[in-house]
This record gives sequence, C-alpha cells and structure tokens, in this order.
Amino acid sequence: MDKDYYKVLEIERGADAGEIKKAYRKAAMKWHPDRNPGDHHAEEQFKLAAEAYEILSDPQKRQIYDQYGVEGLQGRFGFSGFGGVNDIFSHFSDIFGDMFGTEFFGFGGRRERGSRSRRGADLREEVVITFEEAALGTKKELEIEHNDTCIACNGDGVEPGTEKQTCPTCNGRGQEVHSRGMFMITTTCSRCRGRGYHIPSPCKRCSGQGIEQMKKKVAVTIPAGVDSGDRLRIPGKGESGGAGGPAGNLYVDIFLAPHETFHREGQHLILELSLSFVQAVLGAEIEIPTLEGTTTLKVPAGSQHGDVMAISGGGFPQVRGAGKGDQLVVLKLEIPKKLTKKQEEALRQYAQEAELSVAPPKKGLFKSIIDNLS
Repeated sequence: MDKDYYKVLEIERGADAGEIKKAYRKAAMKWHPDRNPGDHHAEEQFKLAAEAYEILSDPQKRQIYDQYGVEGLQGRFGFSGFGGVNDIFSHFSDIFGDMFGTEFFGFGGRRERGSRSRRGADLREEVVITFEEAALGTKKELEIEHNDTCIACNGDGVEPGTEKQTCPTCNGRGQEVHSRGMFMITTTCSRCRGRGYHIPSPCKRCSGQGIEQMKKKVAVTIPAGVDSGDRLRIPGKGESGGAGGPAGNLYVDIFLAPHETFHREGQHLILELSLSFVQAVLGAEIEIPTLEGTTTLKVPAGSQHGDVMAISGGGFPQVRGAGKGDQLVVLKLEIPKKLTKKQEEALRQYAQEAELSVAPPKKGLFKSIIDNLS
C-alpha cells in the first residue's frame, strides 16, 4: 500500500511550506523516542514523519510524489525511506535548531557533516546532610570517578607529536557516494566512520578514545533550604565528551539525615516539647533547642496538650525566593505515674476546692487489716 505522507503529517494536500514544517514539528515532538522510550510504534511513526517531511518539503520530490506516489520517487531519486532513527537526526535537528537552540532532547543541533563529537554522559551522586546544614546551607567536596579528557592527547585521540589526516576515501566529507546504475547512493564513509579524518597513530594512553578513567574532586555548594529528594545540577562536571564534545552534567541528590530532636514538615521545623501538668497550668519559661543554638520559650498558663507555639522564622528558608518557615513547638503533657504523699494531698485539696470528683485515697496494707478486724 502506498504511503500517504499528507495523512502522516495530518495536513491537507494543498498545505504550504510553513504548514508542512509546523506539522512536522508537532509530529516529531509527539513521536520522539525520548518521549516514548521502548515504544517501537512511536519509533516507526517518528521515522515516517521525517520521511514525509523529506518529501513534502522538497518541491520537486513533492510534485513527483503527488503524480506518481512513492514508487515514482524510488524510480527517480532512489529514495527508500530512512534506515534507522539515527539516520534522521541531522535532518531533524535542522528543523528544530531555530526553535530549541543547539540541543533538543539530548541530541546535538546543527553540526558540520562528518562530525562525530559526542556529549559526555551525566553523572549522579548522593549527599547526606544534617538539618543544620539544610537550614544554613553548606559546601561539600565530592570525589567522583569519571571519564575525563586524556591528559596526553588533550582529547584528540592522537599520539603526541603526530597529527590527524584527512580521510583519503571521502576527502574529509565523512560520506561516500556510490553509483548504482542510474542512481547515486550516499553512505557513511566506511574508513573514517563519518568523522572526515583518520588517525594513523592513536594515542597510546587512551587507545585513541580521547578519554580516560580518572578521579576528581568537585566542590558543591548546597543552598539553604534544600530537602530530601531535591536535586542539584552542576553543569559541565559530568563525563567528558568524546572527540572533543561537551562534558555532561553532574546531578547531586540531597538526603537529610534523621535528627534526634527535630523533624521537618515542608519549610517548618517541628519540636515536640514535654511539659509537666504543673507547668501547663501555671505557665513556664523553658529553654529549648533551635537549629542555631537555644532560645527561651514562654509557655502561657493554662496551656493544653497538643497546643502548638510558633517561633517565627525559626524553620528552613525557601531555596528560591524570600521568607523562612517557622519552628513549631508541639506541647506534650506528661502525667506523673507516682506522687509523694504531700503532692497527693495538695492535689486532693485542689480537687476539693474545684469540686472535682476523684478516686478515694488507697489504704495501706496495715490500715486495711485493722479495718477488716473491726
């Protein structure tokens, strides 16, 4: 069955060049492999959209397609579609370069034909910090194993004292043109693999790869207010790129170590404060811990179990923007399990004056025996 390229891009047969380009952008965004990982149907649709744009954006090819269909193109241009997703990315990035800059979904933008430079992989590390460090901000030094630019060849892959040479097979173009009867077929250069040059003497230190395994220390500034699950992005501190490509990024995942005194709710710092019933009734001034030391908390008379008191600005700052959370003090009333005789008498006197019904005092063993005998 002949392919309907207009249907693929969801446009009318009379669509102009601007409408075709807009439709291709929309289709490519929808079916891009990065947005549909592992989806073979999406990959095929992505390739088909690129194929449709290749034909409909070229006035000569479009005219032949409109008259004779895909078979007419195969007979005139030797066109057989795209072999794989990677075959269309240089064409794809030309369409999206003006729209998204030099990089789109992790694939390089416009490149010179024959270039094989690769962006380095991203690295990820985890850092555990204390509540105090999260509140005030801190700096950490991480030691990271990574692939870095070879110090011998400076990433060129060429043995020092020697040079790259223009590929004699493709004359530096990175592509070979083959004649097949009436047709001309362009393929990636089999000798230089599209680079446009070859290396007679590869670097001995890195075997011509331009990168080597190394350890490096990276200073990371952790801003005040971060929480568990936050991620910091350190540009250019990931793996070095191949063949002179840009380095990847370093991503640092933040985790807060549990605190023996506090816990956190958003930007607020939570402290549970044990309070005797006498302090709750009469009020008290109590020294409590904070993230920056200690402070005195004035507990008003008549405080109840579960009451919450706030210390304004005693919590965590916003990572972006102004303002800080509060330190919230949750009052936890503690009831004594044992009382001295004097304490019990005082409480019974209070109950009597307040006309409260309470349990009678427990009799001692000797008093119970005398009462039973009489």
